[in-house]
Amino acid sequence: MKTIDKIPVTKIQRASKLVQTGAKVGVNYLKYYGDKLVSSEVDAKERLNQNNAEDIYDGLKKLKGSALKVAQMLSMEKSILPQAYVEKFSLAQFSVPPLSAPLVVKTFKNYFGKSPNEIYDEFNPNSVNAASIGQVHKAKKDGKTLAVKIQYPGVAGSIASDLALVKPIAMSMFNIKGKDSDKYFKEVENKLIEETNYILEIEQSIAVVDACKHIPNLKFPNYYEDLSSDRIITMDWMHGKHLSEFTASNKNKALANQLGQALWDFYMFQIHILKKVHADPHPGNFLVSKEGDLIALDFGCMKTIPDSFYIPYFELAQKKNLENPSYFQEKLFELEILKVEDSPAEIVFFTEMFHEMLSLFTQPFHQEYFNFSNPDFFGKIAELGERYSKNTELRKMNGNRGSKHFIYINRTFFGLYNLMFDLKSEYIKIQNFTKFY
Repeated sequence: MKTIDKIPVTKIQRASKLVQTGAKVGVNYLKYYGDKLVSSEVDAKERLNQNNAEDIYDGLKKLKGSALKVAQMLSMEKSILPQAYVEKFSLAQFSVPPLSAPLVVKTFKNYFGKSPNEIYDEFNPNSVNAASIGQVHKAKKDGKTLAVKIQYPGVAGSIASDLALVKPIAMSMFNIKGKDSDKYFKEVENKLIEETNYILEIEQSIAVVDACKHIPNLKFPNYYEDLSSDRIITMDWMHGKHLSEFTASNKNKALANQLGQALWDFYMFQIHILKKVHADPHPGNFLVSKEGDLIALDFGCMKTIPDSFYIPYFELAQKKNLENPSYFQEKLFELEILKVEDSPAEIVFFTEMFHEMLSLFTQPFHQEYFNFSNPDFFGKIAELGERYSKNTELRKMNGNRGSKHFIYINRTFFGLYNLMFDLKSEYIKIQNFTKFY
């Protein structure tokens, strides 16, 4: 893969790169209008989505940082984005152009004050894995094989300006309006700032490993604080297949169920016991070992779940509460989905909308065992998302609904459900996590 010798770090440089990307998108629309005249609108729109996805991703991968992280987050919204965007943006999870070897050494000296070879017995300056905020290198020290994650230059300092540049696109895509919309962007900004603080990530990683290491079929790397800094993390090199590579070829249903149960227990234990969750469940953060264990990596994005959100959120997951109209509506107000200033028509519309969504999305919690390999369940979720994304009545209303905590909790569940479906886990005991505390 081609490497990158420099990254735009100033606000002007990064804005200029996005303007260039916007110009390419404009040309794609001109092509689209001409294409519609000689082919069907469906075919023309598909080509438009493919061209736009290609150009937008090409621009973001050169910027790296929070702009690319937003693309990664959007790739998990499979029911909202056209498939062309999902496929292209999902590359941001674990496949982007890495920094060149000379830039790696320079970056290492800036962050650590020493070159890699002064710290490790062996260090490969060529990246083995590059993502949105950092890239991973292989190293050795004292007989141990290590993974060294290096943060890209300028990422931490450009978060606010990057989000300001992508904010108009996100507001349009998710129908966010009104004076209180900033709380959602501030939530994302704060979480991205945390993700660039590698000292915090090491603390979080060690805490999660200590709390969850007793869960069966789940493994973690050890972390080395003395070989880490605020922009560099050193941990054990873990051997295994990326989860996406494993799911593409696995035929062993028993193993799929074993891994799925470990993944589900890991997330339910965090959510219900720790009240803090690894809110970045994409395939690039998990490996499958040859022994059949699930290996969890990268705890930079951890979301604390306050009781004020946790209690009403999971009360709405109970079937009896979904079937109680007055209680259901009361919880919608607690979760800021309904507002006191809403018109009667808005209250009716959003109550019905969220009742339909939650009745479907919470089905796993209404059963002792759930089959996550069922395509009908995921097909209904996709159909529901597509239907509301095209709803003209919804587009006229104020779409920024719900507590700011929904952003990362919903991201967690969408990501978890997608991973469970990819694994084709058929026989998952929903409350199994209660055995581990």
